[in-house]
Amino acid sequence: MKLPRRQFLHLAAGAAALPDISRMASAQAYPARPVAAGGSTDVSARIVGEYMARTLGQQFIIENVPGAGGTTGSTRAMRAKADGYTILMGHMGTHAVSVSLYPNLAYKPDVDFEPIGVVIEVPTVLVARKNFPANDLKEFMAYVRMNAAKLNMAHAGVGSNTFNFGLLLNSLLGVRPTLVPFTGTGPATNALLSGQVDYMINGVPETGAHIQAGMLKAYAVGTTERNPVIPNVPTSKEAGLSEFQAAPWFALFTPKGTPQSVRDTLSDAVDKALDDPSVRKRLLDLGADIPPKAARGQQPLAVLVKSKLPAGRQS
Repeated sequence: MKLPRRQFLHLAAGAAALPDISRMASAQAYPARPVAAGGSTDVSARIVGEYMARTLGQQFIIENVPGAGGTTGSTRAMRAKADGYTILMGHMGTHAVSVSLYPNLAYKPDVDFEPIGVVIEVPTVLVARKNFPANDLKEFMAYVRMNAAKLNMAHAGVGSNTFNFGLLLNSLLGVRPTLVPFTGTGPATNALLSGQVDYMINGVPETGAHIQAGMLKAYAVGTTERNPVIPNVPTSKEAGLSEFQAAPWFALFTPKGTPQSVRDTLSDAVDKALDDPSVRKRLLDLGADIPPKAARGQQPLAVLVKSKLPAGRQS
């Protein structure tokens, strides 16, 4: 039997954190019960959420909500009760680019959410199936331009970072391959690994180990510096396509109207997590970049969201 979401969260929470609930609920201080995090990605949510759970004394329940490039999960989070118990891991796609891609988007990124703070930036890399004919970026560009009609590009849904930066790459090359959508980066990566699709733009955390193992071909990282997880992969500038720059940010949000005291508690917990040596090592070992102090917190994230919205779409 498939349980309703609220009932599932209640059961999962009750099984995992009953002692903390009984001890803390009487004080009515936030957080007094487990916190649910949902959205388009869970890698950084799990790492940072694990530390925040220790800081706040409550479990974080991670729920992946695939669909429409992360906007389905964002919409659900937007409609949740504004009490701090539902937190969204949004990103550049859900809170900037999707505004242009979805004319009837159910939310306004700069109005319907309260910013908590940027968690990571994720360098992206152009990857292809391991038997793709090209051996470097110049060969890749030439081959794709000659064979675009026969090739396909995987992505994690319209509005996802894989989709957005895939379109950027195709535009720079002047090609229109077949676009193949998946419900997330995991299924898309698996399809690439099995050779069902030809190439895609994906994050280093999702592809680094596969690249190192020789299971995927990597042609360029969309950043100004090489990534330590895949040091042999050149930057896009080194490889001959300097216009391709892609390192989307991922950040935490709560629904509009979440009390300021709750938001401050969450922002402080995120900041402590990003300063913790073990958390930093786990994120850096994945290939992610951690924002400096000045770029963290509520105000920097609010400014970032507004700055990335399409012209004329700011509220």
